[in-house]
Amino acid sequence: MGPHPLLLTVEDPAACVGSGGATLNALLVAAEHLSARAGCTVVTADVLREARILILHMGRDFPFDDCSRAFTCLPVEDPDAPAEALTCNLDSLLGTMTQQLCRGSPPGVWVCSTDMLLTVPLAAEIHWEGFQGAKVISVPGSVSYARNHGVYLANQQGFVRDIIYQGPEAQIQECAGPDGKVPLVCGVVFFSSETAEQLLATHVIPPLDACTYLGLDSGLSLFFDIVLCMADGVTEEDFGAAALRSARSVLWKALHAIPLSMVCIPDGCYDYMTMAASDHIHNLTLRTSSANALPFRKVAHSHIAQPQLLEDGCSVTNSLLEGAVRVEPGSVLQHCHLQGPLQIGSGCLLTGLDVSSSPALQRCRLHDVVLQGHAIRLPTSHCLLSPPSQSPAGEAGTYLNVPWAEFFHRTGIREGDIWGSEVPRRSRCLLNARLFPVLHAAEPLGVQDVLWFLGSQEGEGLGRWRASWRMSWEQLLMCLDQEAELASRRALFFRQAQGKLRRVLLEHRDCSLLPLIHTAVSEGYQEAVLSTLDQVASVAADPGVAARALACIADVLGCMAKGDGGLRSGPAANREWAPAFQQLERGDIAEGVKALATERRKWLGRPALLVRAARHYEGAEQILIRQAVMSACRFINVGREEPPPVGHWVLVECPARIDVSGGWSDTPPITYEHGGAVVDIAILVDGRRPIGARARRIAEPELRLVSASGALEGEVVLELVCQDLEDLQDYCQPHAPGALLKAAFICTQIVTLASQKPLQAQLLECSGGGFEVHSWSSLPHGSGLGTSSILAGAVMAALYRAAGKSANAESLIHAVLHLEQVLTTGGGWQDQVGGLVPGIKIGRSKALLPLKVEVEQIPVPEGFPQTLNQHLLLIYTGKTRLARNLLQDVLRNWYARLPAIVQNADALVSNAEQCAQAFRQGNLPLLGECLTRYWQQKKCMAPGCEPLAVRRMMDALQPYVYGQSLAGAGGGGFLYILTKEPSQKDFIQQILANTEGLGNFSIHTVEVDTAGFSLQLVGSDPKARGDTGNERAQPVM
Repeated sequence: MGPHPLLLTVEDPAACVGSGGATLNALLVAAEHLSARAGCTVVTADVLREARILILHMGRDFPFDDCSRAFTCLPVEDPDAPAEALTCNLDSLLGTMTQQLCRGSPPGVWVCSTDMLLTVPLAAEIHWEGFQGAKVISVPGSVSYARNHGVYLANQQGFVRDIIYQGPEAQIQECAGPDGKVPLVCGVVFFSSETAEQLLATHVIPPLDACTYLGLDSGLSLFFDIVLCMADGVTEEDFGAAALRSARSVLWKALHAIPLSMVCIPDGCYDYMTMAASDHIHNLTLRTSSANALPFRKVAHSHIAQPQLLEDGCSVTNSLLEGAVRVEPGSVLQHCHLQGPLQIGSGCLLTGLDVSSSPALQRCRLHDVVLQGHAIRLPTSHCLLSPPSQSPAGEAGTYLNVPWAEFFHRTGIREGDIWGSEVPRRSRCLLNARLFPVLHAAEPLGVQDVLWFLGSQEGEGLGRWRASWRMSWEQLLMCLDQEAELASRRALFFRQAQGKLRRVLLEHRDCSLLPLIHTAVSEGYQEAVLSTLDQVASVAADPGVAARALACIADVLGCMAKGDGGLRSGPAANREWAPAFQQLERGDIAEGVKALATERRKWLGRPALLVRAARHYEGAEQILIRQAVMSACRFINVGREEPPPVGHWVLVECPARIDVSGGWSDTPPITYEHGGAVVDIAILVDGRRPIGARARRIAEPELRLVSASGALEGEVVLELVCQDLEDLQDYCQPHAPGALLKAAFICTQIVTLASQKPLQAQLLECSGGGFEVHSWSSLPHGSGLGTSSILAGAVMAALYRAAGKSANAESLIHAVLHLEQVLTTGGGWQDQVGGLVPGIKIGRSKALLPLKVEVEQIPVPEGFPQTLNQHLLLIYTGKTRLARNLLQDVLRNWYARLPAIVQNADALVSNAEQCAQAFRQGNLPLLGECLTRYWQQKKCMAPGCEPLAVRRMMDALQPYVYGQSLAGAGGGGFLYILTKEPSQKDFIQQILANTEGLGNFSIHTVEVDTAGFSLQLVGSDPKARGDTGNERAQPVM
């Protein structure tokens, strides 16, 4: 279907209209609408020539679903659907038709019944070359099944010779193929546009002019009148001998010359939805055994308090089962809200029962019965027990699996109670028996008013029954309120969905809630969803759970904006939200969530406000992420050292890092909700460590901050002096001058911002004076080489040592996690692992809190680092990445648990372990495969991280490299490549120089730094090296 299909609901012109007459009438109405669209004032068949029309017949009343076979719900869930909803038979058939059978067909008219379950393999192919006329779709079935259905008799060329309906077995056997299967009539036919024109032309010819809304119904059959007359093995005499001779004569003249072909879909599956309860139960419980059938589930869109009580072979759809509810094999529950303890025996079909039915159901054990609640146009609802049947109430007739006489004896009901004298004895059956109470004069109606049929006449059952206003099944059909029934199903769907929200969040399930959120907003249930999410966030003991709940609220608000109001990524600093944020910062999640909800209600008026509210919920979520990451602080162990003399510098120099697999899995909250693994290499760029810091104590009680960066872009130097605590207040604003250095003083506890003592007093008391700290990086901003995190580690190491403290690499890794949360940049741990731990290593974190990073040095073959140095190159792309926006998008997608993102997180960790193995083997081609795979995983995690110029560069280099990837989050910065041949810098320079559209790039050599970051005491001369000692960090093992 196109993006804007025309949807028409066409009422049949009269009751009991035949499928052929209904088809002709629907085709006429479609042609009228298409003619009006084309600007015509009368109906013209020309509009059918390029039209693609699908006619779905809704069929007759169905005893087991008040909304017909088409809207019978199936036990199906589609996790990839953009919106979460119940799947009815109409959905399934529409998907089968539009995505499989209709694909590739020429313009024309498809007609499909909805009174069957039909599935075909995804690989089903229908050849349309040279097609003319009409084509019927068939699936193979057994001869025994075909006895009660129609089959096609076709020749070897695939043209239909006859259609046999409920024929003798010998005649059906003639239709069988080599495998013994016969082609079943499965209710699907296609008419070419020319054939459709000829069929439409018959609507003006008597007596077919009576088949449409312009006349009266003639009871014409689609397959056994319209389609049958095209079969080349049917003679005019045989065709015209049946009833409707005059109508068939018109059809014969108009359509017989049209070729009728058949395609039988191998492995297709067809089940007609009969009037037998056993067949309906079988279709919903046992159809899962077919590999090509719909993916039916035991439980679909339901909240089950004790799922272990549902036995295999049962089916529960759109239901809420509270307490101990046991369901035995071969039973079906749909649209029920029940409360245990309760036992449903085998062979039962329960639909539409609300929780008020539970007490009565608890007092009896159901077995082989149908119990239904109906919405009718009366002030109450009605429960029906037993499948309707047209069996006469004579000696052979039964009700509730016993003869009528036994039923009358057991209950005390008399035949005259349910059939009046106006109903002839031979016509008496369940359909016209006034058995079913619909109203009591002074009491509410309940399921107990029919459940007593299963017992004896003792008690009040008979008296209440006789005092009630009762209806027969035929009368009930006239009073069914389908609108109320669908509304009840919708309300129950969202009640069970609220249970799903709680389960998924509180049980840490990797299940996307975004489809459910889309549905709730579309159907107007957003307030119920918001209330549930507020509740989950308030009661969650785990800040990670609360953060995900707040992220879901942001998604609800974003969906409510319906694409208007601007981008979701943006500032969250409106002061009206500050009180709620302060509650969260203090650790009072329940009060913070309550304050957020109070403020939220003021921001629902228009899309722009909704988007801004969503941003603030994402800001609140970041507060809780920070609190979760702060759990890493318990792994920071700081020792005591003799501080260097005043004026003596502590110098720290660090390598950069390249991430070769697993990045993004280290990012909170992914790292503590999923678990992470990243392989990093500490590297020298052009033979030097590009990142460093130095610190010293000074006599003046102040903080002197100097920061230099960006040798490739032109060095930028920032100098600040902080003499008051007020000067440090912007430490948590990443773009504020000196924010990283200020945060480092706070995180190393040299300065306590919340103290009543002024800054100078704190410095004099703790250190006898102030501090001067310098930091630098020769790498450009947004390099992707981990600069900011490694620089944070260098600054903290220098400050710790200058203040008379010591911290090893493991402590620094966790200290940087803490600092970046304080700074609100929200980074992961891979950068500091890469730059603070020497050589090639893999860092890992488990899916739990507190967050702990463990690092393993990867042993490599002797001489392999030198080999790697010859094959690794860095290329500066000239593009600056926008990692903050990338990070926001990734976290949003992770919290939504999009299936592709969850699968990719698994793949990132798996690829990291494979990459570690490639290093252990010293296998460059295998390492290259891991790099290539890693880049694809990065692009999946953060779409948009590959600029066009970078794509051109990578395409140009592809023949000459084992693998390549942008460093870090992507979007720009450095590209690292693993060349097939050693020492390829000049060759790569030449290749890229001859490639158009790359901009300013530069190529840099790489060396594996096997020593790790260095910490030196260099006296009062900052240019000196190691004149008073040299300390080197120990690797984390």
